[in-house]
Amino acid sequence: MTEGQNPFVKIKERRTTPNEVRYVEIEEYLSLMDKAKNIWWRAFRSLAYGSGLRRNEIPNLTWKNVDFEEQMVTVTAKKESQNLLGWDPKGRKNRVVPLSDESAQLLAHLQLKAEETFPYIFILPKRLERIRERQKIGTWNPSSQIINNLDRNFKLLRQKAGVSYCTLHDFRRTAITNWAKKLPIQVVQQLASHEDISTTRKYYLAVRSEDLATANKFLNQILAKAKFD
Repeated sequence: MTEGQNPFVKIKERRTTPNEVRYVEIEEYLSLMDKAKNIWWRAFRSLAYGSGLRRNEIPNLTWKNVDFEEQMVTVTAKKESQNLLGWDPKGRKNRVVPLSDESAQLLAHLQLKAEETFPYIFILPKRLERIRERQKIGTWNPSSQIINNLDRNFKLLRQKAGVSYCTLHDFRRTAITNWAKKLPIQVVQQLASHEDISTTRKYYLAVRSEDLATANKFLNQILAKAKFD
């Protein structure tokens, strides 16, 4: 410390370069889907990639949350009951997101195999029964994953597909980036359920190689036009 320097002045931390937003290309997605022979996994991934749902939102979906006719999914809070686990979406906000044709078809096939009165889409009856047993004896942690080995199984499928590192959250980022190509940013913010629009801009809008190519093509057109003016 130099003479006369105030020891209580906080030194501003050096800014670090933010991590690049991982965009999952459609070819990568199709390769991942091809390796996911299980309809359960295919529907799970399709919702993450097409509807931009968070990884903890998808397991908490019930059949009542799916509107096949309007092709929409409603993310809603769940009150604890005999058949439902208590759960709140992030920010305690319900929202509606689009449902792709692919997701609708996969969910319809999944519904044919589901128990008629069982509410959940992705939580299996035996898993819910196990959670209830652990709740009764006091060994269930509410912060535990309600679907076992989700990340491990996703990693194995990714390796089989030969796709470089990505996460289910990257699927969500990709959906939001795709929306931003056609929709106003405030609409994207609402679909993504972001409190602050700066979050949408900073962490979820990836710049793709084709975007750079488009920008370069546009610049070349401007330069070419200027030469002939």
